[in-house]
Amino acid sequence: MTDRATTSRRTVLTALLAGALSVPLLGAAPASSAPAGPPALPRPTGPHPVGRRTLHLVDRHRTDPWVPSARGRELMVSVSYPARSSGGPPAAYMTEGEARRLLDARGLGGVVPAATVAEVRTHARDSALPAPGRFPLLLLSPGFSMPRTTLTSLAGELASRGYVVAAVDHAYESVGTEFPGGRTPPCVACDRVGAEGGEAAVVTGRAADLSFVIDELTDRRRAGALAGMIDACRVGVAGHSIGGAAAMATMAADGRVRAGVNLDGDYFVRDAGGGLGPRPFMMLGAGSTHSPGSPGTDWPSTWDRLHGWKRWLTVAGAGHYSFTDLPWLAGRLGLADPAIPLSYERGWYLTRDFVRAFFDLHLRGIPQPLLDGPTSSRPEVEFHRP
Repeated sequence: MTDRATTSRRTVLTALLAGALSVPLLGAAPASSAPAGPPALPRPTGPHPVGRRTLHLVDRHRTDPWVPSARGRELMVSVSYPARSSGGPPAAYMTEGEARRLLDARGLGGVVPAATVAEVRTHARDSALPAPGRFPLLLLSPGFSMPRTTLTSLAGELASRGYVVAAVDHAYESVGTEFPGGRTPPCVACDRVGAEGGEAAVVTGRAADLSFVIDELTDRRRAGALAGMIDACRVGVAGHSIGGAAAMATMAADGRVRAGVNLDGDYFVRDAGGGLGPRPFMMLGAGSTHSPGSPGTDWPSTWDRLHGWKRWLTVAGAGHYSFTDLPWLAGRLGLADPAIPLSYERGWYLTRDFVRAFFDLHLRGIPQPLLDGPTSSRPEVEFHRP
C-alpha cells in the first residue's frame, strides 16, 4: 500500500497498528516514563455527554470487493451521539482480542500488553439514552488497514458538540476488527492493494459503504431512536489518509453529503474533486507531504477541480498520524516520537479545532473566523491558495 506519508509512521502505537517500527526500537522509551494504568483519550469539550452504540451492518445487495463469496458487504460502525446523561458503563476503546491480533500481526505480541491498548479510557457511555433533538450526521473513515478506533477522540469531541458521528470499519480492510461471534476477518485487501488500481478500489468501495451507512442510520425501521436524532438534510463526511479520499468520493457519488474533510490523504482516483459542485471541502495535512511544492502529492490537481468553498491547510511539524488518536496515546504511554516536531497535544488540538469549525460553519451556519486565514494563536497552520 502506497499510503501517503508512510515514512512518518514512527510512534510506537502507530507501529503497533501499521507495522512501521521493529520491536527493538520499543526499548528507546523507558518503562518508568509511562503512567500507571491505561491511558485516557482527550476529554471532549462540548456541552453534551456522549453515548455510543456499536452496529453490525450488512449490505446484502453488494458483493464484497475482496471476498466475493462473502454474504454481502459487512461493516462495523461505532455511533457516537449526544446523550441525556453521562451515566452508564464506559464504552470500550477496542476489545482485547482486537488489540492482540493487531499486536501479533506486527510482531509485537508480548511487547505491548494487549490489555493496555484495549483498556484505553474513552469518555463515552455504552448505549446511553439519546439526547432530545435532531442533530447533523457525520461519517468517519479511517486510514487503510487502520481500525475505526483511531478516530475515537474526534468522534467523541464532535458528538459532545451536537453531532451524531458514525465511524466505520470496512470488512477485510483492517488488520484487526471483530465482528459478531468473535470473528476477525483477515485483511485481504492488505495483500492486494499496491497493484495497479488497488487504492482506487478501496476508495470507490468505501464510498458505497458510507452511502449505505447513511441509508441505514436514517431509516427509522432499522436504526430506531438513532434515526430519530438525525437531521438527514445535514450530513458530512471526513476521513484520515485513504479515508479522506473516500470522503471526497462519497460526496461525488452521493448528493446527500453536504460537506467533507480529508485528513492527510492522497486521492488515488481519476478526476478527484470533480462532481462536488458548490459543496464545501477542506484538506488538512502535514506540511512536509501536502504543501503545494511537495513531491508526489495529488492535492494541487484536486484543488483545481473544487469549485465551492474550499480550504487547503497544512500543519508544520505534523506527521501522517498527527490527525488521529495514535500520537496522543503514545505520548500518554511515555513513548512520544522525538522525530515528529509537533507535540501530540498540539496535533490533537489543531485537528479538533479545524474539523469542528468546518462542520459548524457548513452544517450549522455558525461563522468561524478560524477558517478565514492564519492566526498568531495557531502559527503551525498555513493556508494555501495556489
